[in-house]
Amino acid sequence: MDSVSPTRRSEIMGRVQSRNTKPEMLVRRLIYAMGYRYRLHARDLAGKPDLVFRSRHKVIFVHGCFWHRHSGCALARLPKSRQEFWLPKLEANRQRDTKNERSLQDANWSVLIVWECELNDVVKLKNRIKEFLDA
Repeated sequence: MDSVSPTRRSEIMGRVQSRNTKPEMLVRRLIYAMGYRYRLHARDLAGKPDLVFRSRHKVIFVHGCFWHRHSGCALARLPKSRQEFWLPKLEANRQRDTKNERSLQDANWSVLIVWECELNDVVKLKNRIKEFLDA
């Protein structure tokens, strides 16, 4: 059972953004501070990647663990109410992500997925991003 009213839940969900989320902004600031420059949300690329490095032919997606179903992550737990709604919706997100990633790789783009839960260890994340961008 949901702990808030349907009206309140609708308000909360209506505020969820697809761009400029807190995790995305943290990753953008980190990468900028590392000296890398990028473009945002390229509409001409599959999935509109969050960060695009055209000269390197690399893209980074910043995924929320809940919305993109991060496997084995505590943040990706299913809601207890309306599972008949949530299961297909979240599975469709996962399938779309896989399709977009495959499409980008087929077009010779390298793809890195940064998960929301990875923001807890900034040093490790920084090393992972540097390794990805410099390869």
